[in-house]
Amino acid sequence: MGRRRCAACGRVFRPRSQVREQRYCGLPACRRERRRRWQSNKRRGDADYRHNQALAQRAWAAAHADYWRHYRQSHPAYRERNRLQQRQRDRRRAVGLAKMAPSEAILPVSSGIYQMVPATASDLAKRAAWTVKITVLSKGYGSFAGARRILQREDSIGPRGPPC
Repeated sequence: MGRRRCAACGRVFRPRSQVREQRYCGLPACRRERRRRWQSNKRRGDADYRHNQALAQRAWAAAHADYWRHYRQSHPAYRERNRLQQRQRDRRRAVGLAKMAPSEAILPVSSGIYQMVPATASDLAKRAAWTVKITVLSKGYGSFAGARRILQREDSIGPRGPPC
């Protein structure tokens, strides 16, 4: 059998006679590369394999919940690099973000019946959040003497509906 060039490192090697299609030499780094490429192709093309790998990763992470905390404590260079990268990501995202501090409390909304209408705002940070305009349609019962009795009656029997 002739010699071949390794698909990982490019060195010439003599393939084993038992493995006709051998494309990688026997160096540990090349064997790791072969397994890495096989696994990547398998994940890309096999949904069952991808699902099983995800389940295995979740199980491992649950069994080793403090792994990353210990890793960061014992690898200060990793920790510092991660902090710098996070600062860069924060700077890129900072354009157009909403205020991070909570707003001062405004006067509380009085009781009543309101209509909520979607309002448009293109510069909000959270696109999934609803921004609404609240318009008072009618005021609450106020403080007249029968208000408590009316509220209790409607709360216990419900508002009047259509006749049956």
